[in-house]
Amino acid sequence: MASATTAQIVKTMDALVLTGVNEFEVRPVEVPDPGRLEVLCRVEAVAICGTDPEIIQGHFKGRWPRAYPFIPGHEWSGVVVKLGEGVEGFGFTVGDRVAGTSHAGCGICRMCTTGRYNLCENYGREEVGHRQYGHYVNGAYAQYIRCSIKTIFKIPDSLPFDEAALVDPASIALHSVKRGQIQPGDTVAVVGAGPLGLLAMQCAFAMGAGRVIVIGHGERLQKVEELGGEAVDNDREDGVQAVHRLTGGRGADLTIDCAARGQTPRESVEMTRKGGRVVLTGVPLESVVLPLQRLVLEEMDVYGVRANRGTCEEVIPLMAGKRIQARHLITHHFPLREFRKAYETFTQRIDAAMKVIVEPNPK
Repeated sequence: MASATTAQIVKTMDALVLTGVNEFEVRPVEVPDPGRLEVLCRVEAVAICGTDPEIIQGHFKGRWPRAYPFIPGHEWSGVVVKLGEGVEGFGFTVGDRVAGTSHAGCGICRMCTTGRYNLCENYGREEVGHRQYGHYVNGAYAQYIRCSIKTIFKIPDSLPFDEAALVDPASIALHSVKRGQIQPGDTVAVVGAGPLGLLAMQCAFAMGAGRVIVIGHGERLQKVEELGGEAVDNDREDGVQAVHRLTGGRGADLTIDCAARGQTPRESVEMTRKGGRVVLTGVPLESVVLPLQRLVLEEMDVYGVRANRGTCEEVIPLMAGKRIQARHLITHHFPLREFRKAYETFTQRIDAAMKVIVEPNPK
């Protein structure tokens, strides 16, 4: 039997509803009821992700979302307010503070049983338990979200909700660093000085990097230096040449491409040393030719990254302990009713916007 909070849960809620390509509105919708092994959470904070504008603009139409109307949003935090059937045995209770992520694997296929649920072989098959919230299953730009318990993680009281909304991107950054087989003392290059790049830089330091060089441009580079990294402005100097200059011609031990735009995947290979590792974290929208001969002759490793797997619970203590300082990335807060303004602020980088937080239930 489902359990609920003592406070009455309303029947309708405000939600950001996509009705077509570049068409959206905040309007009332029905509050969903949690099913088996699901919970209903009150959403306290949602961070606008770089993928959200691409979904809104129709870059993945037919896949993300499959159809309209649709509620996006997948970087969020909130409070459990109702339990679905079977949840009590898994340690969740009403009132738990949680952070959410997007992927829920089926739990049955080979990828899931070996821990790679982000590559679930039953992707998109809701009848066997797969979900990807905010992509093809309704997400978190709403006052409440119904989600699988596979996708929520308890957060300590010391971690504010707006910072906790960054657990999902921080977990992707940590997965990227771990996927790159980082070694103590490594010189790490990060391409892209946006939120994911800055999170990757902090995760690299947390995992033992000796130095981190971040290639980007604009005001965001100031954050790099504030957080202990070395900034390269690629409006003034070619990023590949800069990394070789700063490493005495050797190149980075590990390079993480968090931009995935234009030629950045190729440039990431070119700025990496012999025998080095390259991690491609951003989702490219176009194909790029990589220097395959060099990859072979210099025994370089290239890793792809899709979302995260198993790193949310690892990154939460790092965020709570301020080893990863999400607060430095948050620049704006807006109520859900002002999503259009929040969206414009994020996409146009108004007032040096980085992470823009949307609050569906403002206090």
